[in-house]
Amino acid sequence: MLDMMKRHEIQVLRRAGHSQPDVARLTGVSERTVRRVDGEPAVTSVFEGSDSRRRCIGRPSKAEAFRAFVSKALEADPDVLSLEILRRARLDGYQGGKSALYSLVAALRPKPVQPVVRFEGLPGEYSQHDFGHVDVRFMDGTTRRVHFFASRLKYSRWVEVTIVANERVETLLRTLVDHFAAFGGIPLLAVFDRPKTVALHWAKDGTVTEWNPTFAAVTLDLGLGVEVCWPRRGNQKGAVENLVGWVKGSFFKQRRFLDEADLLAQLAAWKEEANTQRPSRATGVTPATRMVDDRARLRPLKVAPQDLALRIPILVGPTGYVLHETRQYSMPPDTIGISGTLFLYRERVRIVAARFSATHPRLFERGAKSTLPEHRAEAVARVSGKRGKRYLMREHLLEVGGAALDYLTELVHRRPGAWIAEVERLHKLLQDHGADAMRTAFESALAGQAFGIEYIRHFLRHPETGAATPPGRPQATARPGAGPRSAEQSEGSLDAGRSGGQVIPLLRQGVLPL
Repeated sequence: MLDMMKRHEIQVLRRAGHSQPDVARLTGVSERTVRRVDGEPAVTSVFEGSDSRRRCIGRPSKAEAFRAFVSKALEADPDVLSLEILRRARLDGYQGGKSALYSLVAALRPKPVQPVVRFEGLPGEYSQHDFGHVDVRFMDGTTRRVHFFASRLKYSRWVEVTIVANERVETLLRTLVDHFAAFGGIPLLAVFDRPKTVALHWAKDGTVTEWNPTFAAVTLDLGLGVEVCWPRRGNQKGAVENLVGWVKGSFFKQRRFLDEADLLAQLAAWKEEANTQRPSRATGVTPATRMVDDRARLRPLKVAPQDLALRIPILVGPTGYVLHETRQYSMPPDTIGISGTLFLYRERVRIVAARFSATHPRLFERGAKSTLPEHRAEAVARVSGKRGKRYLMREHLLEVGGAALDYLTELVHRRPGAWIAEVERLHKLLQDHGADAMRTAFESALAGQAFGIEYIRHFLRHPETGAATPPGRPQATARPGAGPRSAEQSEGSLDAGRSGGQVIPLLRQGVLPL
């Protein structure tokens, strides 16, 4: 089959007055081909496929003779199956293949066309929200994937964009409330795409059958109506997706950034320009101009961003701790095995189980553990047997951190016969002073190689001494054949000194308290 350029060449030579034999010789085709091209319309396009179909170039399809037959069948029943039309056509004498007839049926079958509806909003009616991400190359050559969350009031086109760490449900909800606070209130409806952070399952008709429980609980607290876009309905979904594309095209792809701090500074300046200085192409005025009407209709925000709590179902474990994302929070021993609710705030955690509740500072380090002093005391009181109490106290001390592990290891090996009493006293200090102060004291004691309860008390009372050894610390004296001993062992322990009527030099100098 000749391509369109060869056909055009033949037509040009014929228009120039060359005979058919001359054209056949010059173009390298047969005279029959030249005569056939002479009878075709002038070539106006180099796109062979579309032009061939339009001009009916090539061997005609066997199904073409049944065009009227197919049209009549579809007119009688637009939803009739192609297989049924093929059966009827074969009975009527059709001898071609099914693919040719199926193509003809597809071309002739009436297609329902829905008009595109623009979902314009009224003042305070609804807002659009979605996550987006873009790979940003900084001017130092490094590249990082930046995630952002964008929100826009549909009527005024006021936009808020925040750089976020991830696209999880907590990030969505906290940033959403931050944006509502920046808007000055909440609209009637919030329109989302269909991520798992919003909808978990939905039916074939687009109806959501299972909402994300954390997302649903917060929207109920806010009194916010929610609409989700159906993936195959472009006139709905496009509004949300265009928001993300607009942010990428208007900000990220138009600018260069030195580092993350410069990105954040430029983003703040860009939002100010987009909202207050640059007219919107959709409305012809700045978003700030229409924002007056939007804010007049926005409803007050029921929950301030700092008071937003995510509700998470929990179960108090057998050790008296609640596990949430690798972090553990203590509860009273009476709650062991009881289910409850964890209220997750930005900076704190509140756990409610039956009639008990506890509030902890929120942990962010992976695998971290938080134990309240009152829970330590109750847990020790509940444990039966001296051995159990002893090892539970040691576990509480080890929760302080790596310095506590190193210190207790040295203590056990240096004072194998006295560490039990020391652990009980250290546990009492932990209850009185807290984990942070004990961690600092352990670090100072390790740096000064000072092992003993009297030194820990000193560092707790005088944290300004830092890693320095307490003044007047006596040097350890080694006994032949004996392993390393602490200074307290050399002088005699505090208790031994008192029982024997001896007073160690540190007490005599007033460096350590009695």
